[in-house]
Amino acid sequence: MVPLRDCKAWQDAGLVLSTASNDACKMFDATLTQYTTWTNDKSLGGIEGSLSKLHAADPTFTMGHVIANGLVLIGTGSSVRLDKELDGAMKKMMALSESQPLTEREKLHVSALDMFASGRLPKACDIWDKILQDHPTDMLALKFAHDTYFYLGYQTQMRDSVARVYPHWTPNIPLSSYVKGIFSFGLMETNFFDHAEKLASEALAINQSDAWSVHTIAHINEMKADLKNGLTFMKQTENNWKDCDMLACHNYWHWALYFIEKGDYEAALTIYDDHIAPRCMSSGTMLDVVDNCSMLYRLQLEGVKIGDRWNEVIQLTKKHSKDHILFFNDVHILMSSLGAKDHKTTNELLTTLQELAKAPGEDHELGLAPKLGLPLCQALVEFDNGNYDKTVELLHPIRYQLLQIGGSNAQVKGLKVFSFLFLFFLNCIWVGLVC
Repeated sequence: MVPLRDCKAWQDAGLVLSTASNDACKMFDATLTQYTTWTNDKSLGGIEGSLSKLHAADPTFTMGHVIANGLVLIGTGSSVRLDKELDGAMKKMMALSESQPLTEREKLHVSALDMFASGRLPKACDIWDKILQDHPTDMLALKFAHDTYFYLGYQTQMRDSVARVYPHWTPNIPLSSYVKGIFSFGLMETNFFDHAEKLASEALAINQSDAWSVHTIAHINEMKADLKNGLTFMKQTENNWKDCDMLACHNYWHWALYFIEKGDYEAALTIYDDHIAPRCMSSGTMLDVVDNCSMLYRLQLEGVKIGDRWNEVIQLTKKHSKDHILFFNDVHILMSSLGAKDHKTTNELLTTLQELAKAPGEDHELGLAPKLGLPLCQALVEFDNGNYDKTVELLHPIRYQLLQIGGSNAQVKGLKVFSFLFLFFLNCIWVGLVC
């Protein structure tokens, strides 16, 4: 394991951290490493344990508060509007930043998080990219920008944000091999499949447990409809990435997708029952939640009987019915409430979204609600009620805007599940199967 960086190491890297505590700097590095590698390191107590040690070493370390708050925000399961603890933590971070002589880079990190917390996601990305102009090896800025561009559906920006700094990541820099995987994902999303696969393979040759590079190759096989290679690749590499607890559920989700497209629904359900559902119920993270919802919903669209599986999922999702942080999350939560026939949660989600959309302010997602988010949600409700003509009527005007809800091309949980829904029912109406 590469030694964790102390104050001098961060300074030598051109990434000064405003603290005198070497332990705080090392725990900052430990947290950043676990975030980048998608793995909670048990020897460090995981991210939670690392952050606890970080705050104990220096409670006033502003960048310690930045990474702690940033990881909560980037998880999109909590908001300052509803989570008083997070709101208090953000206010504390802002107060600390104003009372200390921080570097310009650190000040920009604080500002970017403030933008994200208030829903101004594109502005947050602009600030992270500004940091990267002067500090191209700032992994925290790189990762936060990458993840947020993904949420926005800004595929070209997601690619170019990494492309601009990629030449600066020489092999001697900690975590440099993971930048190959991050870059490869942006290339894949913009259809440079060969280049993406080359970079992801290079990353895996350096570190075979790089779950994000595995994820890129899973996407490439999906986009090429190469089910044989996709299934073989996931099986051969499973032992390398299954312990990357923050991404393993999602990689299993990709594995199950291959089986769905192959028509082997029993195998897909087995992966769901053995891996996706247990990991989701254990973690409760939003990434795992949307994977769970999209898998069950897609199987339903394929005509598969899924029994009472929605009843377990709704116990997690109904807690987030008022969040409205990302439409991507909202539509998956709605899938679960419709699947579980939980009318209270469905109505709660729709009415609170309608209310917030009346005064969106500068919140990017809420600004999309009237013309995209609400029609999309209503289309799912109409479909569930058997009103297929109304479903098509709602989806038709927004069919080319669906990428704006975020997600990826190959992930059926995002754009393609709704395109599939639209085309399926449009075809049914044309041939007179439903009316």
